[in-house]
Amino acid sequence: MIAPEPTKTCLECGDRIAGRSDKKFCSDQCRTAHHNRHNADATNYVRNVNNILRRNRRILAELNTKGKVRVAVNKLLDKGFQFGYFTNIQDTAAGSQYRYCYDHGYQMLEDDLYLLVAKEDP
Repeated sequence: MIAPEPTKTCLECGDRIAGRSDKKFCSDQCRTAHHNRHNADATNYVRNVNNILRRNRRILAELNTKGKVRVAVNKLLDKGFQFGYFTNIQDTAAGSQYRYCYDHGYQMLEDDLYLLVAKEDP
């Protein structure tokens, strides 16, 4: 005599699962809902950081229409620029650094001024 299989229930909604013995969800909707809920914190964090980076890039592009320009730090801050978020750092031969938000960068100068630059298309 074969022992009956234990009744399996969906990890999302708790309904009985029919079909393959290794199924964990009763439907694609439950599987998607479960994984979306499970990954929500990490997804929200990444989404928020990407939004800040895009906003920073948009601010730099808006203020730098000539390819290279000096602006006061207050102008950047007034538009909502967040200096703690950038995509990469480029060191110069002179020992200074440019911080980039994708293809637009900035370098701190003296007297609360920043030099804004844009990378040329390759």
